[in-house]
Amino acid sequence: MKRLLVLGVLAACGGGGDADVAGNYTMAITNRDNGCNFNGYNVGAQNMVAVNITQTDSNLMATVSGGGGFLLALVVGSNIYAGEVDGDDVDLQIIGNIAMNSGNCAFTYNSEIHATADANSMNGRIEYRSVTNMNSDCAAITGCLTFQEFAGSRPPPP
Repeated sequence: MKRLLVLGVLAACGGGGDADVAGNYTMAITNRDNGCNFNGYNVGAQNMVAVNITQTDSNLMATVSGGGGFLLALVVGSNIYAGEVDGDDVDLQIIGNIAMNSGNCAFTYNSEIHATADANSMNGRIEYRSVTNMNSDCAAITGCLTFQEFAGSRPPPP
């Protein structure tokens, strides 16, 4: 009897595992704080972006297409995020490889997505952070954060 009770409690607490987030999403993205002072970045501006997410178990790849993908690759070096889903939590990242400099400051930008999936929708935040060589010329961007908020949906899976 105790064994059945324990299994019943575990079944009630445990869930259905990781969300199925694969699909073609249309994301509405809103520019928020521009702590890294990106040129041409207008706080409050909104754009629509297409994102294709593929999933193998909990591993994800998210490809940003169109103009949004082009700009992402221009700033961080890729338009493809890699990461995972844990329950309904989605975490993806791109490690930047576009070498930039300002004086003796050498830097790149990384991007991370933190989102929550809910059936056929997803919402969250896209962050851009600098990675510098810690030279004193980097003072203006060391630890900077630029971010966007997004909400999107996909057609229901077949």
